[in-house]
Amino acid sequence: MTGPSAPGGADTTDLRMGAPIDDALLALLPLVGVWEGVGAGLDAGTGEQFSFGQRVTFGHDGRGFLAYRARAWLLDAGGGAGAPAFREAGFWRPGTGPYDIEAQLVSIEGAACSFVGRAEHLRWEIATDAVLTAPTAAPLAGGRRLYAIVDEALCYATERAVVAGQYQPHLNAALRRVPIRVGPDARNQART
Repeated sequence: MTGPSAPGGADTTDLRMGAPIDDALLALLPLVGVWEGVGAGLDAGTGEQFSFGQRVTFGHDGRGFLAYRARAWLLDAGGGAGAPAFREAGFWRPGTGPYDIEAQLVSIEGAACSFVGRAEHLRWEIATDAVLTAPTAAPLAGGRRLYAIVDEALCYATERAVVAGQYQPHLNAALRRVPIRVGPDARNQART
């Protein structure tokens, strides 16, 4: 038995298709799309460095928020895809002022974080204002993130604090926009 379809359209990562983007999202507009690339990380518990591949999606359905998904995998010594790594999902939206932004993100590590920050020209800086962790989650007191589009790449750096106020480098990556195909398959590819 099938039920009724959900109202509204699917999220889109192609600004040429789907619902028009909400005017309130203009500060976040350059993020819309699918981004993929590689990065480096530092395990706060062990100090071990690692390399990872990542795919990040910012989509919208015409309302005043961006849907966000990030999926990463470890890279082996030769740069090939290895084991699945971290994942997170959530929503980015405008804040109270014209350049203020908010992000609510949940990770598979058992943390739900509310971030606030500012948008500038092709740059977004956010920091946690609230962190909620599950009983089995690794300790997390806060996080800071800087995203910027540089030479057409979405670059970011993150810091985490296990103890309040004591931030340490965690992840950084450079992601390239995944080209959107034109043709009969384009409609299915642009929707997420």
